[in-house]
Amino acid sequence: MPIKQTKAKPETAKFYKSLSYETLAASWFQMDGWEVFFPMADHGSKTDLVISDGTTFHRIQVKSLETKKEDIMVQSQWEGADIDYVLFFSRYGQWGYITHPFSGKVKLNQNGHLRFHQNCKNFNRMFARI
Repeated sequence: MPIKQTKAKPETAKFYKSLSYETLAASWFQMDGWEVFFPMADHGSKTDLVISDGTTFHRIQVKSLETKKEDIMVQSQWEGADIDYVLFFSRYGQWGYITHPFSGKVKLNQNGHLRFHQNCKNFNRMFARI
């Protein structure tokens, strides 16, 4: 059995963890029939992935939160970027939220933000409702 012999630096581990939520969302979108594209770099555009039904494209920002609380305040980190949806994943709970981009600071579980369980079926059912 392979055993990992080295430990990643804290900033590298944080990057890997964030990337894991992006690839998780991408796999769930693909399982639902979406085409998924990863930008080579998202500096400035704030686009972690792009999904398409073959005709329409949607730009998505993925965020992970180090909390179990759903009533926390979240800050917009995409001012001026042209994105369509933001996905928030809890790193400690088995839930997340799908939102449209917003400005400033808002409550994560406010009306209009759709909660999902961290599984493919529930995520795709909730994404279809946004």
